[in-house]
Amino acid sequence: MASAAEQLAANINFGALAKAGELKNRIWFTLGALIVYRLGTYIPLPGINPDALADIFKNQQSGILGLFNMFSGGAVGRLAIFALNIMPYISASIIVQLLTSIVPSLETLKKDGEAGRKVINQYTRYLTVVLATFQAYGIGVGLESGQNVVIDPGTFFKVSTTITLVGGTLFVMWLGEQITARGIGNGSSMIIFAGIVAELPSAIAGTLELGRQGALSTAIILLVIVMSVAVIAFIVFMERAQRRLLISYPKRQVGNRVYEGQTSFLPLKLNTSGVIPPIFASSLLLLPTTIATFAAQSDSTGVIATISTYLGHGRPLFMLAYAGLIVFFAFFYTAIVFNPAETAENLKKQGGFIPGIRPGERTADFIDTVLTRITVLGAGYLTIICLLPELLISQFALPFYFGGTSLLIVVSVTMDTVSQVHGHLLAHQYEGLVKKSKLRGRGR
Repeated sequence: MASAAEQLAANINFGALAKAGELKNRIWFTLGALIVYRLGTYIPLPGINPDALADIFKNQQSGILGLFNMFSGGAVGRLAIFALNIMPYISASIIVQLLTSIVPSLETLKKDGEAGRKVINQYTRYLTVVLATFQAYGIGVGLESGQNVVIDPGTFFKVSTTITLVGGTLFVMWLGEQITARGIGNGSSMIIFAGIVAELPSAIAGTLELGRQGALSTAIILLVIVMSVAVIAFIVFMERAQRRLLISYPKRQVGNRVYEGQTSFLPLKLNTSGVIPPIFASSLLLLPTTIATFAAQSDSTGVIATISTYLGHGRPLFMLAYAGLIVFFAFFYTAIVFNPAETAENLKKQGGFIPGIRPGERTADFIDTVLTRITVLGAGYLTIICLLPELLISQFALPFYFGGTSLLIVVSVTMDTVSQVHGHLLAHQYEGLVKKSKLRGRGR
């Protein structure tokens, strides 16, 4: 079965694209919103010494700040007003999703349709403010602990930094929601995608500069290029992979007419959890390294430094822990976003069944078994995608932008955006056919 990207490439009609006014407006709106976001990543926080900040950040490129700097398009390295980016909103969304399967009242809201979804979204925004406030205040305190980073430290600096960063996060969150509603693609994903792609040219230029200086050999650079192309192709193949369960519907009688039974498919994606497992696993593992760098002077016992040494990039313990966390979050998040019992109940209400499987509890158990098996493959795929680039990053000091997480985000968002463009083009073509048929009917 051809993907949306392949269908669009085969059937794209630039004349139809030029006539699709709504699609063009959505594309222009998305580009304008992303330009506004990129401008915000260059507006620095007040009261910061940029030279001292650059010295501190130079030692943090392999820590969690380096990872967040990749997601924010360099805003963390410049300590811009969008330094927190949209990560607090994503964290809040995941936490609320987890709570909907635990708290009965939230689960009831989830089943209430559009009205319940609006209430849950409001709770997510409130939680975003709380998380962003804690993170922004922590950044303010951490900056004051650095040498000569803050020009005038004190309560006013911490309060102003907290308000500025929280306001920047809320604006980015609003911008993402506007892109989702009035633009193309998922707003949150598009913002992270824009940050990664915007900094990718500088990462490539830096890698080529290392090759010119002799720090990296030509063979290594060629290996990185080949690896990146192979990883992208593998991601596209695996993201399209799905296990389709055959669903049968019995014959039904409406009045005096008897309709034949129909069949359809229940698609189960190989990677149901998406990019959540690598992001969470990276954040948890890079946290000790970042803490150790900030606390190197005050840690007299050296416990934090010892832990961060064993959890450094390319170390065996880091690789094992990284793989284990990816597998854990892959199963955990899949269990949260997909409920086999609910799916089986919906099939039963619609009169559908899986051939050879009794409707109800047996169907739920069968779907759960199939989902568990394909999640094993999906978790293995994510582990391979993330560990292979990690080896190159650790061995040759390559930027995060060549890592599996960044490539996974870029490819996934691109495929989703192309799919939405294809859907809008098809809708425009259908509208044109409907208008032509109405005109013909009037002519007769």
